[in-house]
Order: sequence, then C-alpha cells, then structure tokens
Amino acid sequence: MMLSADLAGERLDAFLARSVPELTRSAAQKLIEEGCVLRNGKPGKKNDKLNIGDEIRVTMPEAKPVDIQPVEMALDIVYEDEDVVVINKPKGLVVHPAAGHQDDTLVNGLLHALGDDLSGINGELRPGIVHRIDKDTSGLLAVAKNDYAHRMLASQLKDHTMARTYEAVVCGNLKEDSGTVDAPIGRHPSDRKKMCVIQRNSKEAVTHWEVVARYRGFTHIRCRLETGRTHQIRVHMAHIGHPILGDTVYGRKKPELGQDSQCLHAGALCFQHPRDLRPVMVFAQLPEYFQKVLEKLEKMG
Repeated sequence: MMLSADLAGERLDAFLARSVPELTRSAAQKLIEEGCVLRNGKPGKKNDKLNIGDEIRVTMPEAKPVDIQPVEMALDIVYEDEDVVVINKPKGLVVHPAAGHQDDTLVNGLLHALGDDLSGINGELRPGIVHRIDKDTSGLLAVAKNDYAHRMLASQLKDHTMARTYEAVVCGNLKEDSGTVDAPIGRHPSDRKKMCVIQRNSKEAVTHWEVVARYRGFTHIRCRLETGRTHQIRVHMAHIGHPILGDTVYGRKKPELGQDSQCLHAGALCFQHPRDLRPVMVFAQLPEYFQKVLEKLEKMG
C-alpha cells in the first residue's frame, strides 16, 4: 500500500492512523515498530515528522489465527450477503473473548456460524468485528466477511458516514425536546475501567438526542452517534445529569424498575454497502426487556 504525505510536520503514526481506516494510533505504532512501514524506502519511526511528498509504503502482515474456539449458539442475523452480516446482539452477550469470557462471546458464535468467512486484518484474525457494543447493550452490530468489506466499513466509521441510532430510557426529564452533547471523552484518571468527559488525553465525542416520550421521572430518548467512543452515550447522558436507567456505573447506584444494567438498545444501522455503495438500512425492534420497562413507565403515569 503506497501513500503520499500531504501534511508537512505530521507524525508518521498519526498520518497512518488518519490515512488507513482500520488502523488506530496504537496499531499504526505497532506496524512501524515491526518494520512494516517504509518512509522513502527506509524503515520509519513513529515520531518521524513528514514532509509533503514523502512516500510511505505499508505492508500489512498476514492474519494469524488466534486461539478462539468456535461455539454453537443462536445468532439473530437480520441482514446477510457475501460481504456483510448484521447481528442483533442480545443484552448480556459479550462481543470479544476476555477474562471470564473465553468461550461464550459473540466472536465464538460467529466463528462457528461463518468459519473462514470473516475478516482478518492488522496481522491478527479479528473475526469480522467492525465496531463493538457493550455487553449489556442490545442491538445491531456490523460484521465483515472479508478484509475489503472491513476496510470500507471501518472507513465509514472513521468519517462518520455510518449512522448508528440508539434507543434509551434516561433518568429525569429533559427540558428540551432535542439537543447535542459535544464533549470529549477519555479514560477516567482514577478508575481505568471507566470513561469520562475530560479535556486531557481525550477524543472528540458528539451525541445527538431527541425525546421519544416523557414519563414520571424518566424519558425515552433516541440518540444518534456522530462519533463512536467507548461508553459514549452512557457517559454523555450522565454528564448532562440524565444517566441511563439501570446504569449503576455512570448513574444511580441502586437498580430501579428492576433494571440492574443500562436500558440501551442499538436499534438502527445505516451504511453504504462496501461493494456498490448502495445504502443499507437495518432495524431491530425494541427487545422484551426494553418493552417491559416502557410498560412499567406507562403504568406509573
């Protein structure tokens, strides 16, 4: 892959992360450290300052299978073709294997259902996952079947052209009928498991919201993500004083209305198909747990 520097003074790692959709800054640095990036024919360094016209050659390593076991599980596939699968993930299902969840994740199920028909980029088999949603968030998740589709979808995520819409119930009554939270998000300075609105070591984060229905002490809202930071909607709504119902991490510490995890559902996903750029719009109805919450709120008046 050949690239030409177009901004004088930009660091090599930042340039790669900006120019190659599937690369994060840390992934770009890893490629540079492994000698996979040449600047004008010579191995580059992550903090190299580029000149306009510099030629950058990137060699993507072959994907290496990781030790993840395929596990048979019921997957709610709401869209599928030769390049993309969209899964309606249930609440409680972890996306990627991690400590305590080695063989009961969405990735395990995908490997069983699709086998080799999954993308593998950046030198490691990443079984198709283009973006993630939290364990206790339900809803739509795009999965790429090949590296080309993965790059194209990752590009849409990066330039904010993939539209992701969520439904949530938040605590309290929002004064306005719609609004935007534009506040940078970064790792919490004292609790590394949490994110927070912070200026230092943060990334731009923008969430648009609108009221769907108002109840006594709670509001049903619809959120559209302009960016996709970890825990973005949960952090942003807590930041403006309206944490998501059931979110005991960022909101009220005691469960309410029987909800001990966030009432948050990824209900719509819209993107351009990676092959012919036709619009693909996928929707997932509100799951049973969410509908029960709304029924309780209706009875409360």
